[in-house]
Amino acid sequence: MQRLGNYPAPSGAPADIPGLEVAGIVTETGFEERRFKLGDYVCALVAGGGYAEFVAAPSGQCLPIPRGLTFEEAASLPETFFTVWTNIFDRAHFKKGDVVLIHGGTSGIGVAAIQMVKAHGGKLYTTAGTEEKCDFTEQLSVSKAINYKEHDFEKIIKKYEPSGVDIILDMVGGDYTARNINLLKPEGRLVIISVSKKTASFRSY
Repeated sequence: MQRLGNYPAPSGAPADIPGLEVAGIVTETGFEERRFKLGDYVCALVAGGGYAEFVAAPSGQCLPIPRGLTFEEAASLPETFFTVWTNIFDRAHFKKGDVVLIHGGTSGIGVAAIQMVKAHGGKLYTTAGTEEKCDFTEQLSVSKAINYKEHDFEKIIKKYEPSGVDIILDMVGGDYTARNINLLKPEGRLVIISVSKKTASFRSY
């Protein structure tokens, strides 16, 4: 999208070199840097300039590469995990025991969100577009995955959680918005991080 000119770089980012997700070896640090040293293997999320041999990245946007991951695999981590942490933990104020609905459970964001919420003691529901995808998310300890092409997720989740859910992470928008709001507990939090023009039909029960 950025190469096509449909996703402009933010102000101050390199406009002529795209690329947001990077991984590599630290070759230079700022004089105040304490987290990383020369030779460390890191991955990072940058505002632009990632398609380059050398990339400058703020230390706070870098992570050490987990053992056993390739550079390509590691480069996929920061955007997904930073996005989930910022939206579910910082903005939606997740706490242990919260009931969370994650739309798009097999997306990169969805899989990361499932793992992070589960690790911090949350109860999870998710939506996905096929039975195979629903089965996959349930293997990640999701309480119930709903095939949104076949079923009304609002009605099904209300059967399991009559009082509603605490947090919803939505990457769809559109006609999901009203149903999301109907599912929230009082003081529940709806976080919308993307929208799609597509809508899905479903069979109601």
